[in-house]
Amino acid sequence: MSEPSKITPDHLRRNAIVYVRQSSANQVEHNRESTARQYQLVDRAVAFGWPRERVIVLDEDLGVSGSGLAERSGFARMTAEVALGHVGLVLGLEVSRLARNNADWYRLLDLCGVTHTLIGDADGIYHPGLFNDRLVLGLKGTMSEAELHVLRARLDGGIRNKAARGELRRGIPVGLVWGEKDGEVLLHPDASVTAVIRAVSRSFRRARFGAPRVARVAGAGLALPVALAQRRGGSMRHAHLYEDPPGAEQSRLCRRLCLRQNAARALRR
Repeated sequence: MSEPSKITPDHLRRNAIVYVRQSSANQVEHNRESTARQYQLVDRAVAFGWPRERVIVLDEDLGVSGSGLAERSGFARMTAEVALGHVGLVLGLEVSRLARNNADWYRLLDLCGVTHTLIGDADGIYHPGLFNDRLVLGLKGTMSEAELHVLRARLDGGIRNKAARGELRRGIPVGLVWGEKDGEVLLHPDASVTAVIRAVSRSFRRARFGAPRVARVAGAGLALPVALAQRRGGSMRHAHLYEDPPGAEQSRLCRRLCLRQNAARALRR
């Protein structure tokens, strides 16, 4: 059955969803061509006969893995719309954009089959209610999940091999940097960074309990260093204990101490 013959007036009366996803923030930043290609699927839906105002782009999952370990609000919204019968076509650049695990993939296939919703990718249009189309979609989903396993095994193998040679370098605590020799760890060359860390350590040694420790550090007005790059002499910035919100890039110590302003005032009373 050809692609145009699978698209019926009933499908065109419903919405078309273009699902856009990249697996990580790094891919969103650097693999911009892939993201642009996914947004261009809107033109393909229009070419199939959907009015542009009936084509919905779901890009809430940009930077979220499709392995099933992370919650995907965009995917959940899409499956809900499919289950309600509001969707005539789901478009993705490839199957791996929609799901990287068979649990999510087959749930979507079952819902599409019941509601007569079409699924499209770069290769064609499929009706999950038809045996041959479901067979092809099932194979694509299995290959997508297996590909994720192969990629992960390849990366883990490289990490283990590097560790066996003693050349693996991972993140180290703030205030320390890797040296030139294998396994060499040095104090940060910025004296202000090491001075703050020593001052915090001295404050912790003087107070036995957590609240007085935090109050002492807060009262001193210390700005805790935050590593932005784990390399020798890597750039550092100083985050004030209460003024800066704890971000993902901040050290564990800074995130623990970075309390809200009202909590800081309560500790100082």
